[in-house]
Amino acid sequence: MFGYQIKNALRSLRRNPVLSGLLVLAIALGVAVSTAALAVYYIYSGNPIPQKSDQLFYVELDNWIHPLDTKSDEPEDPPILIAYRDMIGLSQSDIPTYQSGMFRTHPTVFPNRPDQPPFGAKARMCHGDFFSMFDAPFAYGNRWDKSADTKPEPVVVLNAETNQKLYGGVNSVGKKLQIEDRLFTIVGVLAPWRPNPKFYDPDYGNSSTDIAEIFLPLAYYKLIEPTRTGTTICQGPMGPTLEDLLQSECVWIQMWVQLDSPQQKEEYLAYLDAYVTEQKKLGRYPRPLNNRLLSVMELLRDRKVVPEEAKGLAIISLLFLVVCSVNLIGILLGKFLSLAPQMGLRRAMGASKLSIFIQHIIECEVVGVLGGVVGLGLSVLVLAVVNRALGEAGAFGLDLNMLGAGLVLSLVAGLVAGIYPAWRICRVPPAVHLKLQ
Repeated sequence: MFGYQIKNALRSLRRNPVLSGLLVLAIALGVAVSTAALAVYYIYSGNPIPQKSDQLFYVELDNWIHPLDTKSDEPEDPPILIAYRDMIGLSQSDIPTYQSGMFRTHPTVFPNRPDQPPFGAKARMCHGDFFSMFDAPFAYGNRWDKSADTKPEPVVVLNAETNQKLYGGVNSVGKKLQIEDRLFTIVGVLAPWRPNPKFYDPDYGNSSTDIAEIFLPLAYYKLIEPTRTGTTICQGPMGPTLEDLLQSECVWIQMWVQLDSPQQKEEYLAYLDAYVTEQKKLGRYPRPLNNRLLSVMELLRDRKVVPEEAKGLAIISLLFLVVCSVNLIGILLGKFLSLAPQMGLRRAMGASKLSIFIQHIIECEVVGVLGGVVGLGLSVLVLAVVNRALGEAGAFGLDLNMLGAGLVLSLVAGLVAGIYPAWRICRVPPAVHLKLQ
């Protein structure tokens, strides 16, 4: 019976292809805009690493010196970064499964090929645990050993794009690459990896477009001193040398740990409290204990990663789909009422109001599905244009969830547009049209 109703709906649509095309196009436009906007919101608000987001924690320590001048919108909150000296102290703990301090730099890379000029690379200085902690995929080689974090050793990991740029995408593990005034050995090349949002970098700003091209051992910073590009907040005067910065209360390091169990988390929180208590004895940390471990999703909420514009755009796009659907009510009502004589004849032959209603609702849903298919295709084009406009920051697309959401929206749009016209046609008295015949 359902198949018969579908055939009837398709037959009805073929009777007036121009009108049917307009109906399909109207829903397609609404679905395209709403699905594209929802996809942007979905990407921003989704869980970027669901397999272990409840095991990764961002460390915050409250070393503010001036309680009323914290350079923060929330004076009671600790800074989102920690001091270098605290990163060194926390790294002594053996409680975390993995741990890494990190920050962004911009060193100069000197390619081996004479036809390639030197260029400033977006770099992330971190510990080797970074790659294991965030499940960074490797195409060639692997992370550097822990010994490279302590000696340190001149080793480097390239991302896929940089390896393509410098070596044509082949396995470059073992090759030498000059960075600043030193030669580094390539130990690994990442497969294409672009988390969106870039959750591991809470110092957002423009960091969504700041994808690291190379990764270097953090301890090597003392030897090459590349330009830092992340946020640095200093409280009070500081000397001119690098060592002055490293021993100061300036905060500029991000710190992540992986804690695989609640017990591990409790132990590490106790370790943080004990560490800060010891530092208080040295005259540091004047404010009350305020150490925090934020999970991935807690950090994203705390940093308000989902732009308000994305939320507003999603709401407006859904309202646009509703407007498109409501505008079709009059067209469908006229179309259905023009067939009232035929519906009267069917009613006289025994068809119930419910069967007439269902037949027209199915026709509207067929229009909705056709519009949804066309709309999903258009939304792919819309997102492609958005990605092209945003460049490196554009990583939006439709996964199975969003494809399903688009089809659901198209069915809802068809129902909104058709429920009143279908109700009206099934309420028309058949006797009136039988007399006219």
